[in-house]
Amino acid sequence: MERPRLTLVKIEAFLIFYLILPFDLCTAQRQVKLQEGPLIRTEGRHITIQCDVSRTQKSREQNFEWLITRPDRPTFQVQIISTQDSGYSYAMYKRRVETREIYIERINNDSVRLHITNLQKSDEGEYECYTPNTESIYWGTYNAFMNLTVVPDTLRASLVPQVINKVEGDSLELVCEVSKQTPYHTHLSVTWYLRKGDQNIKVISLTRDFILSAGELYKQRWASGDVRLDKVGATSFRLTIHKLQVSEQGQFYCKSVEWIQDQDKSWQELTERQTANVTVNVKSMGKEFLALLTAANVNINVGGSLEITCKVEAQNSAQRFFSVAWFLNDDEIVRIGPNAVLSFHGEYGMRESSGMVAVRKKNDKEYVLKLYQIQVEDGGKYHCQVEESEKAASGAFSSKKSKEIVITVQRPQANLNVVITSNTTEILEGGFLQFACNVHSEAATYGQLSIVWQFKNKQNIKSDVIEMNRDGVQITAEPYREHLIHGDIRMARVGLDVFTLGIYNAWTSDEGLYSCKVTEWAVKANQNWQLIGEYVSNDTAVTIKSLDSIFKVTAMTRTPSARYYGTFELQCLIQPSTLRHLLTAVSWKFQPANSNDSYHLVTFTHDTAILWGDKGLNFKGKMIVTKTASNSVRLSVSRASNLEAGKFLCNAELWQRQHADQWVMKASTTSNILQVVVSPPVSLLELAQQDTTIQRKIGDVIEFDCRISAQTQNDSQFSVTWFFSRSQGQKEALLNINRNNVIQYYGELHTNDRKRMKFQVEKTSNDLYKLIIERTDATDQGDYYCHVTEWLLDPNNIWYQVGDAASAITTLQVHTPNANLQVSDDNKTVLVNEDADFELECLIINQTGAQSQFSVTWYFQNEEVKAQQKELLQTDRNNVLQYHGSLKTNFQKLKFQSAKVSNNNYTLIIRNAALSDSGIYFCKVDEWILSPQNQWAIQGSDQSGLTTLRIQASAPTLHSKACASPFFFYFIFVYPFIIFVALIILAAYFYWNPKKPPKPPQENSLWTPIETIIADPKSDVEASVI
Repeated sequence: MERPRLTLVKIEAFLIFYLILPFDLCTAQRQVKLQEGPLIRTEGRHITIQCDVSRTQKSREQNFEWLITRPDRPTFQVQIISTQDSGYSYAMYKRRVETREIYIERINNDSVRLHITNLQKSDEGEYECYTPNTESIYWGTYNAFMNLTVVPDTLRASLVPQVINKVEGDSLELVCEVSKQTPYHTHLSVTWYLRKGDQNIKVISLTRDFILSAGELYKQRWASGDVRLDKVGATSFRLTIHKLQVSEQGQFYCKSVEWIQDQDKSWQELTERQTANVTVNVKSMGKEFLALLTAANVNINVGGSLEITCKVEAQNSAQRFFSVAWFLNDDEIVRIGPNAVLSFHGEYGMRESSGMVAVRKKNDKEYVLKLYQIQVEDGGKYHCQVEESEKAASGAFSSKKSKEIVITVQRPQANLNVVITSNTTEILEGGFLQFACNVHSEAATYGQLSIVWQFKNKQNIKSDVIEMNRDGVQITAEPYREHLIHGDIRMARVGLDVFTLGIYNAWTSDEGLYSCKVTEWAVKANQNWQLIGEYVSNDTAVTIKSLDSIFKVTAMTRTPSARYYGTFELQCLIQPSTLRHLLTAVSWKFQPANSNDSYHLVTFTHDTAILWGDKGLNFKGKMIVTKTASNSVRLSVSRASNLEAGKFLCNAELWQRQHADQWVMKASTTSNILQVVVSPPVSLLELAQQDTTIQRKIGDVIEFDCRISAQTQNDSQFSVTWFFSRSQGQKEALLNINRNNVIQYYGELHTNDRKRMKFQVEKTSNDLYKLIIERTDATDQGDYYCHVTEWLLDPNNIWYQVGDAASAITTLQVHTPNANLQVSDDNKTVLVNEDADFELECLIINQTGAQSQFSVTWYFQNEEVKAQQKELLQTDRNNVLQYHGSLKTNFQKLKFQSAKVSNNNYTLIIRNAALSDSGIYFCKVDEWILSPQNQWAIQGSDQSGLTTLRIQASAPTLHSKACASPFFFYFIFVYPFIIFVALIILAAYFYWNPKKPPKPPQENSLWTPIETIIADPKSDVEASVI
């Protein structure tokens, strides 16, 4: 009973496998998904890439492998990391994987994330997530790809670190500079923070969507306008806080984040930057106070009065004790104590006694100092100092100093009148300026005079030029020392009341307003000098034109184009044409045509020397440079060629003699560009243009003439190419004889020695070339013409092509009276399944002679319009096979083969047909006969009909049809299986429970009848078939 049971188990296993396999193929198709790319991330950042796989057997853990294809090696994949093989990584990633710079995070059985914690530029490329198969069959996708671009981190954020001391209620303004240079479209967000200990408090931010958002603690103050964030310019973000509070003391910094939008429209942080800290100290005004100093008038005449008020800004000033002191040039002059007691220093005590000084407390905050009958000595820098004490009689514990104010005390103007005159109001740079300062007085006499020449530039900054004191000593101001060293500035007293100033070689920086200040002095009784008065003249304006503004150069030519061996002339015009104190240098530069490099040709220096360039060798012996009386420079080039064609410009410089033989360049300018075209002569080449037809017999010698009827010059040289085309065929080049009479063969003449010996070319004269064909056969029939290229020698002894022309066509007809070759010309269409082998037949119906031999060539052409015919392979008359074009590879040689079935039947065999083999096929047959001279010659040719071959794609299988329709699947596989299993169970039941007869006594024998082992042979055969 063991044998039937084993047989039944096999049958059940086979049926279960037969059911599960197609069912699994239809429902367990898997798919691998990667994060949508391309992704753009910055160097040094942490990136994660998620990979998910969908499959049926989710109970088993899926393994993952990560690979990369880098742009510098697009055909080479690099293994990065795997979940199942610790030695999977290539050497370039092994260290990073071991240090967990690169690792895999498993999310669940079917999802992982690849982590790269420190992204590098070398990590850029195409990433592949590969999932090894965990199931019994392959169905679906097992990998996915995604591109990653790594860009440099260009985000910059800066804030000047400093310590700022503020008082409660002040305003604070900080500017954060943020810039980026990422080549992709990104957004920025900028946030200001206040750090207090370990706490970082958000003040206000500008989000990536350009929306302002205040922190929780600052929303109310932002709404009231006390907190602002403004973008100033392209890179500046300014934080402004009004009404500072003591709680805002701490460290301010700004943080910038650069964002980029991925393909799934989500925003990702590209990089971030945090600036240095600015420490802000906010002092409470609870017990603080300030000292403010004001004056009613800061410009006072001698004898007038001066009133200065010191104001104390403090809380509860009425209950506090302050003392106020006034200072002149940092020397204390008077003080009022907290109990209103006055104290004076120096002469101010006597002046107070005479009523010339008064001090009073105007109110609890304002203290007033007033001076009467002031003198020049009372002018200077004033400030006040406020001190606070606990009680009226105790010492000060806090002190504040006000800002300084400057008081100017002027003497009344005397009766001197100062007038300035100049020789000109406008000069050219490098010219001469002269001024005269005239002093007039209504009185007969006046005191000793000193004079200072002053200058105010375009920025309204006034400075001294040179001074002559009352003793006649000259003192030059620092900015004009260089003028003095070179002798370019001179001052003199040419009369009792006339002073002069001369400036030579004036600079453009000397343009502005000039004035003179005269001071009158008198000797006091104690022999000390006393200042009587100062008198300033009117301003006189001087304009100095720069040399660059008037210096111009223009390049001109009357011959912008020339022929070979011709002459062209260029001229460089300089304006102004005459400059008395300056000399001119002119340089010509040249840029050859079709080149971006330029070089110097020649220079006419300011001292009339000529300097030649070292690169324009082709200009040597051709160039002449002359300088005319009108300060223009001419350049003439003779025997012109294409090497002298290009762009010309001239550069002019102005030079001035400074000292002795020292010359200094003062200005430089460049002219416009001149384009000069040098062209070869017009070609006059002409050939005979009358088409002719000639008829010859096989074996004749034929000559074709190529006659040149007109040429450009008598010394022209020619290269001649002969072309041949069959009726309605593509033309092909046969051979060429160049201008040196060297012959070059093309196509079949180049590879076939026998063919090459038939064709010869002769140059009988300079205007006549012949093509000779010996032993003509039927394949020589067609159209012949020659193409002539004319060559000339240019002025630089270089040959150039001047023109070309084609001759008329000569048609050759070869007479073959006995040619009876005929190839089957039936057109037909053949359908062949993909991957099948097939044969195409080339059948010769008729031939000239019984001993004829044939060469057969097979051609292929796509069904597209105007598609080019391709020669596949050829079987010559000796049955030697020769492949052409792409069939020269070993693979194609195995795919395409030719066979000679009989003398008049040839076949083309194509193995493993592919869809690309669809197209039109035909054969061409050449018939060879043995001539009386015992030589083989082509008697005739014929072409077969067209065979259109169409390759059909493989038909869909039962499996694919079943998976396409669930109903069809259940109808074919599931329902029959259920019925079949039920029948098997029923048969097994009757088989294992038969009605058995009683066992005879001999059944206890050791031998078992063979029937009990075989059971039912017919049933066993049926089971094996199933």
